[in-house]
Amino acid sequence: MELVKLIKQYNDLAIADVIDHNRFNLIAIDHHSTRIEGSTLTEVEAQVLINEGLTPKGKPLHESLMVTDHHAALLFTIESANQKKPLTIGLLQEINSLIMKSTGKVYNTILGTVDARTGAFRKGNVTAGISYFPNFDKVERLTTGLVKKLNDAMATPLSITEQLNLSFDAHFNLVSIHPYYDGNGRTSRLLMNYIQAYYHLPLAIVQSENKASYIQALIDTREQENIEIFREFMAGEYSFLLTREIEKFTEMQRPPKGGGFSFLF
Repeated sequence: MELVKLIKQYNDLAIADVIDHNRFNLIAIDHHSTRIEGSTLTEVEAQVLINEGLTPKGKPLHESLMVTDHHAALLFTIESANQKKPLTIGLLQEINSLIMKSTGKVYNTILGTVDARTGAFRKGNVTAGISYFPNFDKVERLTTGLVKKLNDAMATPLSITEQLNLSFDAHFNLVSIHPYYDGNGRTSRLLMNYIQAYYHLPLAIVQSENKASYIQALIDTREQENIEIFREFMAGEYSFLLTREIEKFTEMQRPPKGGGFSFLF
């Protein structure tokens, strides 16, 4: 598989060991995941916000809060994976609660009040665009079933290709259950990253520029009941990311033209 070769090349070059690479890579995940959900912050603005605590001028405060909350959730997710914390309903709810900490709303339903900042399951039916999701009374059972399937798979030896596909499948299935009122996409992408970090794989990013293709891949996968559609989309995103990082690192290592540094005036 081409992705396995790219992962090996990425690891052989020790790109993740470059100073600050990991930090900037995590910020890139924050940037793209929140832009998919409506943030207008640029990647540089996200870097300055997370590294220096400076909110960008002229941008709504809730967009900055969305980014900083996502960063906290991402750090928690990676730490949990590195510590081999078991995947549970509680872990998913904690990730979602961190994502929605500053921007979550309170929903009043005939079945009671749901505070989206707590990671609680929805108590109403939801749609997103043309997509309809399972009835709320099926959410707990479906999410519990998904967690069990993922844990069963992770309890067996998996090849790198199987590990990647498991992370992509987890992403697709959780976002298709849509267990929360808000933050489903971000939580699902972080679940994908949790599995990748658990296996010490480079972390995938869905490029925000490809939002339309991403949503279409989700829709087509559901309509055709063919997980290979979403796997293929995510493999393309993953290949793009690794290839770009390898090219950037290789270029950095190459001596500049003329044999030395050139001042530009």
